[in-house]
Amino acid sequence: MDTTLDTTPITYRFRIAKADPWTIGAVALSALIVLPVAAVLYLAFNPTENIWPHLLSTSLPRYINNSLLLMLGVGVTVCFIGVTNAWLVTMCRFPGRQQFEWLLALPFAVPAYVIAYIYTDLLEYAGPVQALLRHIFGWQRPGDYWFPEIRSLGGATLVMSLVLYPYVYLLTRSAFLDQSPAMLDASRVMGHGPWRSFLRISIPLARPAIAIGLALTLMETLNDFGTVDYFAVRTLTAGIYDVWLGMGNLGGAAQIAAVMLLFIALLAMTELSGRRRQRYYQADQRFKTMPTYPLRGWRMLLAILCCALPVVLGFLIPGIVLLTYTIESWHESWTPEFRAYATNSILLSAAAGLATIVLASVLAYGQRIRGHAVVKIAHRMASIGYAVPGAVLAIGIIIPLAKFDNTIDALMRQYVGISTGLILSGSVFALLFAYVVRFLAISLGAIEASLDKISPDMDMAARTLGHKPGKIFLLLHLPLIRGGALTAGLIVFVDCMKELPTTLILRPFNFETLATQVYQFASDELIEQASLGALSIVLCGLFPVALLVRTIAKSRNV
Repeated sequence: MDTTLDTTPITYRFRIAKADPWTIGAVALSALIVLPVAAVLYLAFNPTENIWPHLLSTSLPRYINNSLLLMLGVGVTVCFIGVTNAWLVTMCRFPGRQQFEWLLALPFAVPAYVIAYIYTDLLEYAGPVQALLRHIFGWQRPGDYWFPEIRSLGGATLVMSLVLYPYVYLLTRSAFLDQSPAMLDASRVMGHGPWRSFLRISIPLARPAIAIGLALTLMETLNDFGTVDYFAVRTLTAGIYDVWLGMGNLGGAAQIAAVMLLFIALLAMTELSGRRRQRYYQADQRFKTMPTYPLRGWRMLLAILCCALPVVLGFLIPGIVLLTYTIESWHESWTPEFRAYATNSILLSAAAGLATIVLASVLAYGQRIRGHAVVKIAHRMASIGYAVPGAVLAIGIIIPLAKFDNTIDALMRQYVGISTGLILSGSVFALLFAYVVRFLAISLGAIEASLDKISPDMDMAARTLGHKPGKIFLLLHLPLIRGGALTAGLIVFVDCMKELPTTLILRPFNFETLATQVYQFASDELIEQASLGALSIVLCGLFPVALLVRTIAKSRNV
């Protein structure tokens, strides 16, 4: 037996990321996305004037309390509406079921602040609802009767739930469609009825999707400014505006923003934890008919009512009111100023959509061809912008851009003797940058999903023919992912059209969009003049809703 020891030195090989253009581009893009968050945290811990003790002893507890109560109310309400209706239209048979499948998604196209303005106009003391009640019952004064106050925490919870429940509904319905029919058949064989199967089989299997939808809903709730400001509910987002614009203290606003980032981090960790603990693997049975339960009698009527109420309250009534007001005030609303604001919104949103498609393509394709850790980390970091509330993002962007502008201005004053003023922080660039940071994750997810459907064998075949990665992407991948990219760009376009908190803070002087115009008119109690802009935003939002519903419906080919 040969007992000679092998004295050859052991070589450890580490996979080091090469400094190729795709890696550099991915790292640079992720750094730009993370920059606003880092700027907020830096200023929060290093403010020019530390008012943290004052905030803690005065308004911050109220901001936190209102935010938590609003998130709790919205979370419970959207889960009840979204999960219940997703189950009914997927697993039950009743008249109108196929129509409700897509009708229930329509409120997704209505911004929360728009529906808040409409229901305030309808339900306030001088509105038509209370006027009708006074006429019927002969009441003369407010003290003669009680009517719930729409401008309250409860009112904000209701109107936000009516437009945010589609997050839970769409994701939960998709999860129900993906469930194995065999498991539901087995539940029937064991003698479980629809209600027990719903609780013991469908809900546990759909829990990850529900958790994602709920997390997205709560993030949007925390991000909202138009609704809570109009209803005078002082949440953390409203607190940022109060401290920054009211008190003139950017450091204090950054400290409140840091608290919001903590909330978002907790939501993200909760959602990820829920998904890790709930993993199910099953065979692909998309071509097998999903078992459904027929509903008759009072159960059928209850199902129709349950599906119809969110559609009527969240879309039909607001749509009719907006259309009526638009027709009545057409000559006052269709003005050169409105056309200019609409042009600003369309061009800015289109530029943001195109920019997110280009940048997401660089990140997604870089991860495809350079799958090392550096690119993967950069890919994950580039997705955090969507979780950052708009007001927080605005602070994080204004800090570095203002620092850049001040540095350039000081240098030009010193060496040239002229002042450059605000180059970036007071321009459309700041607003466009904010849109890209906030909505890049949407395009990134869609393009990554489209690229995953392309076999790696096609890449290897192209490389064998001598093509470089850039040429392969342009000639091979780009035509194949065009549909996913266009869908993502359209969704980003509509989200930018609706975005209010970021636009209010970062828009240049004398630059308005449809969202800010609607906000300004509504703040001045001119709902009729705001109707044309609001209706335009809602109509634009219908296109991505239709795409989402169609995509989910096609997930099961029956």
